[in-house]
Amino acid sequence: MIEKQLKKWFSTQLLDWHATQNKRTMPWKGIKDAYRIWLSEIILQQTRVQQGLDYYRRFTENFPNIHALAAADETLIFKLWEGLGYYSRCRNLIITAKYISKELGGQFPRTQEGLLALKGVGNYTAAAIGSFAFGLPLAVVDGNVMRVLSRFLGIKEPIDQPAGKKIFEQHAAEMLGKADPALYNQAIMDLGATICKPQQPDCQDCPLRKKCHARVHDTQSHFPVKSKKILQKNRFIHYLLVEADGSMLVRQRKGKDIWQDLYEFVLIEKDEPADEADLKKAGFWGGSRQKQTIIDISGPFIHQLTHQKIHARFVHVKLEKKIPWEGYEWMEFKKIKSLAFPRLISRYLDRHFM
Repeated sequence: MIEKQLKKWFSTQLLDWHATQNKRTMPWKGIKDAYRIWLSEIILQQTRVQQGLDYYRRFTENFPNIHALAAADETLIFKLWEGLGYYSRCRNLIITAKYISKELGGQFPRTQEGLLALKGVGNYTAAAIGSFAFGLPLAVVDGNVMRVLSRFLGIKEPIDQPAGKKIFEQHAAEMLGKADPALYNQAIMDLGATICKPQQPDCQDCPLRKKCHARVHDTQSHFPVKSKKILQKNRFIHYLLVEADGSMLVRQRKGKDIWQDLYEFVLIEKDEPADEADLKKAGFWGGSRQKQTIIDISGPFIHQLTHQKIHARFVHVKLEKKIPWEGYEWMEFKKIKSLAFPRLISRYLDRHFM
């Protein structure tokens, strides 16, 4: 149990700083529109704010409300999401938009339970929508908040363990300023983003420095505590860009692997990288084909995901005419440009085709 006086002091100092010194601006900050708050939070899951800003602007320009998003062509939605990663977020975005538009008449639930029932909405996103749009007394608990609380209170439980996350949620709920939850939540997130940063925190300008456990004991770098070391898998993939008569072979990825529902070219994955001599062999790509002209063999492309490191090579070949290729379809160049590809493939296309 946190002392009542400490909670009051924490909240007072935080809100004073927010009112007089917090200069952080974002296009969704301070708004009450549940749709735009939800949209911004889904985009910012696993995404830096600076990267998410352009995506937020594009989505709000193309889909100014939940009904517009629900009625939009899914190919366009995925294309606008292209490069943002974690594409399950985009699939959940589409599902939730259609549900709210058709089943709820365009109105977001106004309770924590109702918000949590939405596809892709967890405790943090529900708290953000509930507090910012509807004034519900719900504490947001993101990385910024956990960092502030772990340093201020000296919390040693790991943030990457279920038990630790539960403790942070309990402490965050205790510390929440109930008078204006939206204002308090925005203030503590902004403090974590601008002052209580992961590296080289600006403790001299922190309004909480006098009673901060980490500041007093000079242990800022020790918090928050993490127990897991991410194990990384290396994958070696090779793409064959087959061209004939102004078209190329493509397919939409299915299953539960990375990049589900995005498009790709003919794919061969191996346990190790292939050298240039192998990439030139028709047998490497599944047997002999008609006469082909190799236009380009790329150097290695590296793409870093959370738990995977992708090593890719691209081979662009031209055939005399189209032939059937199991699992793939021929598509004209102009239509290919409207498809959503993984960022790895887009990087190659940007250099060689766009």
